Amino acid sequence: MTTPQAIEPLSGLDDADAARRLATDGPNILAREQQRGLLALVGDVLREPMFVLLLACSAIYFVLGDLHESLILIGCVALVLTITIVQTHRTERAVAALRDMTSPRALVVRGGVARRIAGAEVVRGDLALLHEGDRVPADGVLLEATSLAVDESLLSGESVPVDKRADPEGQGPDTQVFAGSLVVKGHGMARISATGARSEIGKIGASLADLSGGTSRVQREIGRLVRIFGVLGGLCCGLIVLFYGLARGEWLSGLLAGITLAMSLLPEEFPLVLTVFLALGAWRMSQRNVLTRRIPALESLGAATALCVDKTGTLTVNRMTLIELRAGEQVWQAERDQPLPDPLRPLAEYAALASQREAIDPMDAACQRFCHERVGDDERLHHGWQLEREYPLTPALLAVAQAWRTPEGAVVAAKGAPEAIAELCRLDEAARAAVNAAVMAMTATGQRVLAVARADYDGEPRASLTDFAFTWLGLLGLHDPPRAEVPAALARCREAGLRVIMITGDAPGTAQAIAAKVGLSGQRIATGRELAELDDAALIARLHGVEVCARVLPAQKLRIVRALQAAGETVAMTGDGVNDAPALKAAQIGVAMGGRGTDVAREAAAIVLTRDDFTDLVAAVAEGRRIFANLRKALGFIVAVHVPIAGLALVPLLFGLPMVFHPVHVVFLELIIDPACSVVFEAEPAEPDAMRRPPRPADAPLLDRRMLLACLAQGATVLAACLAVLYLGHVRLGLTLPAAQSVMFATLILADLGLILTHRAQNTSWLASLRTPNRALRWVMLGTLVLLAAALTIPGMRTLFHFEAPPYASVFAWTLVGPLCVLLFEAVTRLWARRRPAGQIKQAPIHRPRAA
Repeated sequence: MTTPQAIEPLSGLDDADAARRLATDGPNILAREQQRGLLALVGDVLREPMFVLLLACSAIYFVLGDLHESLILIGCVALVLTITIVQTHRTERAVAALRDMTSPRALVVRGGVARRIAGAEVVRGDLALLHEGDRVPADGVLLEATSLAVDESLLSGESVPVDKRADPEGQGPDTQVFAGSLVVKGHGMARISATGARSEIGKIGASLADLSGGTSRVQREIGRLVRIFGVLGGLCCGLIVLFYGLARGEWLSGLLAGITLAMSLLPEEFPLVLTVFLALGAWRMSQRNVLTRRIPALESLGAATALCVDKTGTLTVNRMTLIELRAGEQVWQAERDQPLPDPLRPLAEYAALASQREAIDPMDAACQRFCHERVGDDERLHHGWQLEREYPLTPALLAVAQAWRTPEGAVVAAKGAPEAIAELCRLDEAARAAVNAAVMAMTATGQRVLAVARADYDGEPRASLTDFAFTWLGLLGLHDPPRAEVPAALARCREAGLRVIMITGDAPGTAQAIAAKVGLSGQRIATGRELAELDDAALIARLHGVEVCARVLPAQKLRIVRALQAAGETVAMTGDGVNDAPALKAAQIGVAMGGRGTDVAREAAAIVLTRDDFTDLVAAVAEGRRIFANLRKALGFIVAVHVPIAGLALVPLLFGLPMVFHPVHVVFLELIIDPACSVVFEAEPAEPDAMRRPPRPADAPLLDRRMLLACLAQGATVLAACLAVLYLGHVRLGLTLPAAQSVMFATLILADLGLILTHRAQNTSWLASLRTPNRALRWVMLGTLVLLAAALTIPGMRTLFHFEAPPYASVFAWTLVGPLCVLLFEAVTRLWARRRPAGQIKQAPIHRPRAA
């Protein structure tokens, strides 16, 4: 315990001075990994397998003496390279913006006003206010310290917290705080002395945070698919080379054909699509007040089945107001708009004395505000009293207290749960019964009820609150109204199959009243005391169907999370305090409150709500479902579109025909596939019924066997259409092979556009999907048709693509075969699915928690 040093009120820097110091010293950030420069980015992209294969093809054409074809491929590489670099740079900028938004914050005094700023904006001379759970933003000297203890293990490696004391001269390390250390107890004020690289942690080059996190399940699944297709492409390439070399003696031509086949099989879009979807999805969520600290957490959002949310500030507006005071027979209620009776003034006075003067907690702020407004005179505000000791809340005693040195002696003021204060005051059974009756009456209207007591003492403050002889003063009723939009959001959760559990430290009566107002069932309610007496198996059974948990301690949240997970739930848990961190880390989706949350909670969480608003969490779940659904559509399209590409590269070779599919054709298709995957599907809005479906299982694969087979069948249908057009055009109609190739290629391109529309409309009709606005789709389709027309009509382009001018009168009719086959395939599969007996239809699994 340290004693606060009395100092004159400080106003801190003004904005102009702070701006000058920021310009002089630079931002308060540590050296971080440098963003890749253009050359480094180009080098990384050129090492991708697709570009290596394209460059290999260009080299083979050069060796074969076809300089024109070699230069054309080099130009194609430059074009695709430019598109890839633009997409990668866009993704990296989105991630960098998220990193900046989720960086630590600091509470500083500027111009006499406490304000929350980004940690990077802290400058020398700032007055930083430090509270339990905060990361110290920069090195500083303590001007005030009340029971302040700091964890400096990041610097020293020593895990034992260090007690701190105030000394404006900064004599000794125990009077200083250092950037990156964690306030584990008490509060204080420090004058910043060093920032950024000049701080102690900056000198040793330590890093505080990492946005990306580890490899997720979906990333591992994508990696496995890429490896499978990569090995398949390598084997096919080797077989084709051996076939050409041994059967025909054309090793270089065989290598060119093999590389073309490998390019057609290589799904290099998979990793790109995953990266773009998650990064841009996180950026979109940041525009809706939801910051993603660990991007892979987006994968779990769409699978969430249980939302465990705090009441205060999440379901309510977090504006505490004292609306009722009771002391014996005396009752004051705000709605009657009457002056505060004199017998109740000590109750208000000591409620304020038990609260921090620089209040951060909403209840402390409400008590201080009420005392200033309703009591008002300087004598009862006690500005000259000196704080001697603070007694924080503990699991064993749900009360806080502050000991004060007064001109006449010493006094301690305590407030907390009525049952805890009654225990401190040693009330008899009759008095406790009267207190319980009053508490029941107050909580029935949704009030949070606190009791207040006082005690006099001589000498030094006692070690424990139980060592004082407290006198009961009365009850406080605080009101925090529910957010108006919460009932609708809860109804939306029910439609989406989401279970919402309200967790609060309030008394059961208060919790039930608030639950009834927002639309939760308070009939099955569990209390913290009850949960503490249960073993793990019994806890799982007890939580079944529960929607309200009252009188819960922060440390009990971890047990609740693990019990729900053991019951098969995918849990999102909200929290804001130091003790919430283990539960936030254990939950599949830890959600920290950005407005009132501590830095420890933010660091433990995967997601931060900047407005502390429940509706933002529901919107985040909806966005998670949109991202996962669109990711499935994009990957399904990639699989389907690669089947005809690979088939057209392979089938003619198996029948001894010349190549009808060249590297330049693969490059053209990449110009369609890449934007379609990373732009069109990413920008696809959520389907209208996305939040009327049950959550998907957390372990559901992106491409299950049924969907993979359907996509392969789609691709096979397009391949069959293209081969039929090639055969009929060349054999039946007598077109030259290059002319038939041009018709076949147009058929393939239009079929691929049909595949885009089909995968957009997985759960709707084509017409409905076309009515759904998607600007990126319009640009991709228009650009594709323009390039296709140029390839068919411009002589130089025809030469580039190994085409000849087809009979244009019949081209249009023939090329419609591709999209019509796609449409017919989709119609047949949907009709077959409807006509199957209901028991044979494989429905999406619906999550149901296991009954204990």
